[in-house]
Amino acid sequence: MANPPTARSSDFMINVIEKVVYTGKTHTTGGRHGKSRSSDDRLVVDLSPPGSNGPGTNPEQLFAAGWSACFLSAVAKAAQAAKVALPTDAAVDAEVDLGLTGESAFLAARLNVSLPGIEREVAEALVAKAHKTCPYSKASRGNIDVEINVV
Repeated sequence: MANPPTARSSDFMINVIEKVVYTGKTHTTGGRHGKSRSSDDRLVVDLSPPGSNGPGTNPEQLFAAGWSACFLSAVAKAAQAAKVALPTDAAVDAEVDLGLTGESAFLAARLNVSLPGIEREVAEALVAKAHKTCPYSKASRGNIDVEINVV
């Protein structure tokens, strides 16, 4: 009997990468009770389920950290293009929810962006531009509930 066809992410991609500029590689064992290590050993992390007293972090925190870092860089790029000086204390506080609907697990997220000293209208325009260009925002768009706030 032939193997059933499997879905590939390329079957569902909207955008195709023309040139790869970096590939992050990790090896994870033990799932939410395990360990992850990057191929260059610059990231070595113990994992534990959300809300537990386990020894490490959880995938939702890692996703929040990655998205907030990427998003703040996208804000900086938008500010540079608009010739707006980004304050040194600019910050993004990311919140990633792991929730259930019935027995299915889903994510939701909020990004709270602080741009002290920038007029609210300008800050909102920079954040909107960043949300259009940030790769994490693109990946999540239409897939999870996302709220972006200028605080």
